[in-house]
Amino acid sequence: MPTSEDPEAEIARLSAEISRHDALYYREDAPEISDAEYDALRRRLSQLEDAHPEFKRAESPSATVGAPPVGAFGKIRHEVPMLSLGNAFDDQDVTDFVQRVRRFLNLGEGDPLDVMAEPKIDGLSISIRYENGSLVQAATRGDGAEGENVTANVKTIKEIPHVLEGKAVPEIIDIRGEIYLAHKDFEKLNAAQAASGGKVFANPRNAAAGSLRQLDSSITAKRPLRFFAYAWGAASKLPADTQAGVAAAFGRWGLPINPLVRVSGDPSELLAFYREIESKRAKLGYDIDGVVYKVNRLDYQERLGFVSRSPRWAIAHKFAAERATTVLNKIDIQVGRTGALTPVAKLEPVTVGGVVVSNATLHNEDEIARKDIREGDTVVVQRAGDVIPQVVEVVLDKRPKNSHPFKFPKLCPICGSHAVRESDEDGNAADVVRRCTGGLICAAQVKERLKHFVSRNAFDIEGLGAEKIEFFFDTGRIKSPADIFTLEKRDQISDEPLITLRGFKETSVGKLFAAIDARRNVPLDRFLYALGIRHIGETTAKDLAKAYGTFEALRAAVDAAIGAGKESDAYQDIDNIEGIGETVVDALIDFFGEAHNREQIDALLHEVTVAPFVRTQTKESPVTGKTVVFTGTLTKLTRNEAKAQAERLGAKVSGSVSKKTDYVVAGAEAGSKLDNARALGVTVLDEDGWLALIRGA
Repeated sequence: MPTSEDPEAEIARLSAEISRHDALYYREDAPEISDAEYDALRRRLSQLEDAHPEFKRAESPSATVGAPPVGAFGKIRHEVPMLSLGNAFDDQDVTDFVQRVRRFLNLGEGDPLDVMAEPKIDGLSISIRYENGSLVQAATRGDGAEGENVTANVKTIKEIPHVLEGKAVPEIIDIRGEIYLAHKDFEKLNAAQAASGGKVFANPRNAAAGSLRQLDSSITAKRPLRFFAYAWGAASKLPADTQAGVAAAFGRWGLPINPLVRVSGDPSELLAFYREIESKRAKLGYDIDGVVYKVNRLDYQERLGFVSRSPRWAIAHKFAAERATTVLNKIDIQVGRTGALTPVAKLEPVTVGGVVVSNATLHNEDEIARKDIREGDTVVVQRAGDVIPQVVEVVLDKRPKNSHPFKFPKLCPICGSHAVRESDEDGNAADVVRRCTGGLICAAQVKERLKHFVSRNAFDIEGLGAEKIEFFFDTGRIKSPADIFTLEKRDQISDEPLITLRGFKETSVGKLFAAIDARRNVPLDRFLYALGIRHIGETTAKDLAKAYGTFEALRAAVDAAIGAGKESDAYQDIDNIEGIGETVVDALIDFFGEAHNREQIDALLHEVTVAPFVRTQTKESPVTGKTVVFTGTLTKLTRNEAKAQAERLGAKVSGSVSKKTDYVVAGAEAGSKLDNARALGVTVLDEDGWLALIRGA
């Protein structure tokens, strides 16, 4: 990862791009980029957020999956969320995955660790619920928490049994798998569509998704959809104690399972399987985009748990990137909501592996200078890698003779304000991103903040997308978040109501107002994320929401820290929250310390209700609501496993000891945290004491 990149700006841009592609892929079945390209965007975002957790803030979808379900179908909430997988792109990533798992489980060199490998089907994820062996409902992934009710359509798929057969069928089980089209069926479908003047699909995945998401199930019934079962969600009981064992039971119950599966404890054998599957890819008869590795033992899976949007016990090993050569016609400068000036390459459209690419990121001005990228250059574009689409290099022998280096603007192209780079104490550039200093007078920044506010992972207002925000802002109807919720009232007394304008009809206007009203009650973490506070993304917003529970409590804590200094108890109380550092605390203080921001929040709170944060916990435990600090070397649990365990039981895990700490769990060589705990009178437990405390929880 290039050190010259600004992580905050990259996270902001990548998150916005991923959210847009999520909606295109999951809701509209019309992706603009390939799965490899999309996965590379995710990979880059994950790398940045792992390296800079304090910057998890701008449009980040890293803790979410998919996109919210559309309104045409009923909604079904998944009892167990449908999460996505982390990605591996090379052999070392796979080896690192196995080593991470072994470290987390504290396995010795001689302790076996079996991993199951299987092809990654490129289709549409589905969850099918069986009760007493009978199919009762089916739902798409949706946003991972809630999907579309496609039960009637799924019942038309011949490969999916309405009743499970055989022994040991649980009373309740949600079967997870992939709906797809075989290559030969895809070709026949497209030929029939073309002959009838219907929609011709770009690829089998799009065709499968479009076929399943028909409002008329008789249309779905005519499509030759297929299914592979490979996982499960909620289950009253499982028929085996390994991943491979449960999958085998699926087959005995009458569900189709992929026969290309291998279980091995040797990473080299897993990689050999990957290369074997890659060599067979073109002859399988259906699309795959990699291999999935899953820890085989289910008790190990339970211990490993999840991180953000992905399980720790599984990873997808994706197939290699593809490249193409094209001409860079122009370098366009886009202004984000934090004022960041981001260069984008406008390319002569080029097809790379079946996907048309016309735009590519150039990161920042340092990256342009390092690669000496110029307008008119012939460039190599890559579909996968750090950021995709990405300009990899310039073909220098094709450079025009009248070419000249690109001069990055020092004035904002939107408002004309100075665009500067932050400097360190010695006057050297400390920020690789140049930012517009216009702030709220810069229309681009205000517009982008409003787009962020209504985005999927924030207020998620259906029908109020980027184009409508642009229109409402330009016509003076929406200038602040609160204006969104007073739009209907003002429209009723307007001399030019929306229904009189081109492109607006009574029905669509009514739906928009209803969608706005439906978001007048918002969870605390979404509210915090929507405010667009710098360095506060979804994960950090959830950390703050967990810590304070209500917006009033958080605001009071920040108000107390404003002007108090970094050594004050008020400042340290926020800084001590696990996952929160000084960068985030300073950002909160800066934001809430600005009078204009406080005014906007107060106006917004007149229109919306912020619901307290609700912890996803099945039962109370002895440590529910307690603040716990782990220090020193643990022997029976790894540190990461202990933290994950505590959080599952409802505890707040902190990185430092304060007077609000309830327990310090001290291993060998505990050091200063143990000394601080004793000085403050905090209860200190050794590892056995901790395990005894939570036993039975």
